[in-house]
Amino acid sequence: MPTAGRHCMIELWGCPARVLDDPGLVREAMLAAVLASRCTLLSECAHRFTPQGVTIVGLLAESHISIHTWPEHGYVAADVFTCGEQGEPDAACLVLVRVLGATRHELRMIERGQPGGLERAIAERSSG
Repeated sequence: MPTAGRHCMIELWGCPARVLDDPGLVREAMLAAVLASRCTLLSECAHRFTPQGVTIVGLLAESHISIHTWPEHGYVAADVFTCGEQGEPDAACLVLVRVLGATRHELRMIERGQPGGLERAIAERSSG
């Protein structure tokens, strides 16, 4: 089977709390990331938590993007999954670093649909 897609997971630290607690600014970051990924946004859903934090999920024609913020820690966990070969999820993640003002980040990419694509399998299951 050819690669089903690429799934990038990124963690960001050192982001300004005022940015991470503003749904409008987090949405702007998501839209910039979608543009950089060369994907098509179909719909989105956002939620601001009390007392702080934002989650936004974008449904892409190619799969999805999600951003979860912890303003009190200056931390963001995000992922971008694009099916097929056309999307550029790693480019989307690097835009998030810039737009959300991270001072440090870690990025991991998994090739979906390929054996060995996961860094660490939790468990292998056999059929039958």
